[in-house]
Amino acid sequence: MSKLSTISEAVAKVKDGMTIMIGGFLANGTPEKLVDALVESGVKDLTLIVNDTGFPDRGCGKLIVNKQIKKVIVSHIGTNPHTGQQMDAYELVVEFSPQGTLAERVRAGGAGLGGILSPTGIGTIIQEGKELIKVDGKEYILERPLRADVAFIKGSIGDKAGNLIYLGTTQNFNPLMAMAADVVVAEVDTLKEVGEIEPERVHTPSIFVDYIVQ
Repeated sequence: MSKLSTISEAVAKVKDGMTIMIGGFLANGTPEKLVDALVESGVKDLTLIVNDTGFPDRGCGKLIVNKQIKKVIVSHIGTNPHTGQQMDAYELVVEFSPQGTLAERVRAGGAGLGGILSPTGIGTIIQEGKELIKVDGKEYILERPLRADVAFIKGSIGDKAGNLIYLGTTQNFNPLMAMAADVVVAEVDTLKEVGEIEPERVHTPSIFVDYIVQ
């Protein structure tokens, strides 16, 4: 079965109320065409798992501005004033997760783990409502794994089977999120035929990718 998809077909897989992951770091490595199409679709009440909420006019920030997100699980929001404003107005639930912890929670979700033990946040509001586990006399926060219904990721180079290469720092959260969603859609800049990418260059193997859009 061909994995090639149009952007409109890919975005149609996101329904109201779903949980989505979107790769990128301050819009670097973010699948901008998929995000733009998601904005145009008007789908709403989404839970967004993302490193940051981008900028008002770049990255996932457009979804915040358009008020399509009901909850965001994120490491920081400082580059998008709309996120803070909606949070203060109780229009948006923001769950902060330290950046390394966020990455590990996504990795745990992809690996089928029950969570991770992290010392980060002990004695702060990060630990509120969470289980503490003591190992060798030291306390850790049990951080639950994260998974999504759909992940939108961005590959610099991909083939028609779904093997992906990320150039430079665009790698960031993309390979982790490719493993942690029921449906994974990869937007690629350069599309190659199967066999044109050397196996040792592949960052995300095709088995994790359901659909490819260019």
